Amino acid sequence: MITHPRPRFTSGLMAMLLFAALHVGALSPATAADFDKGMTAYRSGDYQAALAEWRPLAESGHATAQYNLGVLYKQGMGVPQDHARAVAWYRRAAEQGDAAAQYILGLMYHEGRGVARDDAKAQYNLGIRYELGRGVAQDDAKAVAWYHRAAEQGDAKAQSSLGVMYELGRGVAQDNAKAVAWYRRAAEQGLAAAQYSLGLMYEWGSGVPQDHAKAAAWYHRAAEQGLATAQYNLGVMYELGRGVARDLVRTYVWYDWAAFNGSEKSRTRRNLMETAMSAEQITQAKALARQCRDSNYQECGD
Repeated sequence: MITHPRPRFTSGLMAMLLFAALHVGALSPATAADFDKGMTAYRSGDYQAALAEWRPLAESGHATAQYNLGVLYKQGMGVPQDHARAVAWYRRAAEQGDAAAQYILGLMYHEGRGVARDDAKAQYNLGIRYELGRGVAQDDAKAVAWYHRAAEQGDAKAQSSLGVMYELGRGVAQDNAKAVAWYRRAAEQGLAAAQYSLGLMYEWGSGVPQDHAKAAAWYHRAAEQGLATAQYNLGVMYELGRGVARDLVRTYVWYDWAAFNGSEKSRTRRNLMETAMSAEQITQAKALARQCRDSNYQECGD
């Protein structure tokens, strides 16, 4: 059973006061003074005054003040209870990385408070929280449960994450066939990470019969979206002639793009390729790399 965390500023909670103290220290003196005025008003039971002090801070982007406004609207303290406005303020804090806001926002999505119930994006975010232990105790089984709910509604990121959990046996019995099934559903929606993962499964014959041609095809789809790991693997396939005809020019192109996107090992392999290529091939490869770039990966010679 999932329970709500205690709000950071329920009256008398030392955890809330400590949190506020830690964050106020990073504020300008004037902003910290306004935040403290809100705390003083809140502790005296004057929630409208607290709201008046915190609202300008929240509107200027202060995440803790945004979180606090979310709680006031959620609980109906100093204002009429309004879950939709609570969600709006929690969301603004969550978008700045506030873990508590992210968690409560996920719960409100799930419960349909101020938003549509069973929102797949919120369920996916809850899965992340449990997988990484952000704001909640780390729990792979609960992460899988939330990913599954979102995945069944068609959320591609949740489907891919569920594939990872099945592949690694985290929170579920290890099952490569199920991993492939979830990767495929996400890959067919165009998620590059899932396309890359599905390529790996085909390359190594994990959960599916080994098929280098299909592996190369899935790497290619992910590579066209700029995923450096897929670009590197596609380069390897062209260099070795695995699933595709061996082609040093295309090998160079994909190593070059992976290097551009941050892959150091691709940079190393690209430079080594030059020692095995003629000057004409290198010129052709560089021209093709420019063409690939200018066409946003749509004209890469494949």
